[in-house]
Amino acid sequence: MIEFRNVNKIFYKKKEKIHALKDISFTVKEGDIFGVIGYSGAGKSTLIRLVNQLERVSSGQVTVDGHELDTYREKELRRVKKDIGMIFQHFNLLNSATVFKNVAVPLILSKKSKKEISEKVIEMLEFVGLSDKRNQYPDELSGGQKQRVAIARALVTNPKILLCDEATSALDPATTDSILKLLRNVNETFGVTILLITHEMSVIQEICNRVAVMEDGEVVEIGSVKDVFSIPQTQTAKNFVSTVITTEPPKELREAFNTVESSNYTDYKLFLDSKQIILPIVRELADKYQVDINILFSSMSTIQKETVCYLWLRFEHNPHFKIEDIECYFDEQHIRYEEVLA
Repeated sequence: MIEFRNVNKIFYKKKEKIHALKDISFTVKEGDIFGVIGYSGAGKSTLIRLVNQLERVSSGQVTVDGHELDTYREKELRRVKKDIGMIFQHFNLLNSATVFKNVAVPLILSKKSKKEISEKVIEMLEFVGLSDKRNQYPDELSGGQKQRVAIARALVTNPKILLCDEATSALDPATTDSILKLLRNVNETFGVTILLITHEMSVIQEICNRVAVMEDGEVVEIGSVKDVFSIPQTQTAKNFVSTVITTEPPKELREAFNTVESSNYTDYKLFLDSKQIILPIVRELADKYQVDINILFSSMSTIQKETVCYLWLRFEHNPHFKIEDIECYFDEQHIRYEEVLA
């Protein structure tokens, strides 16, 4: 649906060359809710603006629904962009227009009939739960209501793709949760592919099925949300995951673990999904391999309504202990794991 191929973006500020995006390549599949996360300056806003041509690539190619956008002239580009909706952090509503008029703007610009405009706007306002606000003005609405108007406006042209630029950053936690539920409903009801950028890992955790982690203009990690949350490979990803989930013991507890001579044990960090949580892992390993196992730490969390567990186990060394046996068991049970080094 959206493909980035070796994309680079360079800005020039006075005489300074700023390499905002560096050889970006990944694909957002049809029906995805794909999140891009990174700290300020990582390049994520520039990335999303390439999709609807608010920015153009310096090199590489962005393909949207089979269209190579950089090859299109303005008239052709306008036609393709009708399939792309966008919502922003600060809503971008017309304060002098009613809610109805704000939602109707894309249809008015497309010269639709009054009957078609009225029917479609009413339908979208009902979908986002604002039927009773149609004659009010943006200044009379809460932040969450304003974002719902923006979502209705983005959906009124029946887009295939919805771009979300920090769409919940200006909202409180409760309102953020309601907007995320609405976006999930948009995805499920209309089949709209969603590409969102954020600096909040809780947003990724709540609704995304895939995520790309950006740092200094590069994608440093990419995969399913479950994979990235289970065993993050980069320090940036680990930092983001740790903001929403406790995946490892506190520092003081880890220091206490390490008072034992490290040659006498091997520690593993496991990630268990909802089906694996109920497995008798400790009992089976102890019985099968005659090894003493200590549970050092565990925590549970939720990823897209699925309960998951992080579990730290210590295997005491003895004449029967073979690290290959333990890892073979994990592989047989499809358990994600990594050895924890002291």
